[in-house]
Amino acid sequence: MIPTRKVNKRQLILDEAAKLFKQKGFGGTSMRDLASEVGIEAASMYNHIKSKDEILELICFRISGIYISQLAEIEATQAAYGEKIKALIRLHIRLMIEDGAAVSVANHDWKYLREPALTEFKQARKQYEKGFAALIEQGIAAGEFQPVNVSVALFTILSAVRWVELWYRPGRELSAEELEANIITMLLTGLEKK
Repeated sequence: MIPTRKVNKRQLILDEAAKLFKQKGFGGTSMRDLASEVGIEAASMYNHIKSKDEILELICFRISGIYISQLAEIEATQAAYGEKIKALIRLHIRLMIEDGAAVSVANHDWKYLREPALTEFKQARKQYEKGFAALIEQGIAAGEFQPVNVSVALFTILSAVRWVELWYRPGRELSAEELEANIITMLLTGLEKK
């Protein structure tokens, strides 16, 4: 018999909250809704979590922390700039596939964070975007990329990968790896045959 892992109740609450926030929105989800989903009394939730605001904060900062730490690792490699951008695109796609609800919350519900968390989260997003943009700019300077506007390139890439959370489901005609390859081809090479 395989031993079952004891589920951390706090993590279960965070996971279920991300799903509910994605489905109903932060404002449309009550602690009662969440307690019902987790299978405990609403009052018992507060043994594990302080508030709905704390849940949102934990979800948003966990996702931003993953993006920022992965960016730092990618920046530190000696890979070509094209490979670095591909690695960041893969990171976005993988995170959406593996933790789509939490990514959705961080992408859409961050605006409900309370101060000072809201300002901190905006700074984290800006830090990530600046780091990503710097890689594009360095790739242009190195002659690896077309001389395009860096902001247009950055936000085209980020916008292009956001739809994955809405569309991709395991079992579709594409594997996660094929999805990554197709998106990278579209973003870095385009449709036009040379």
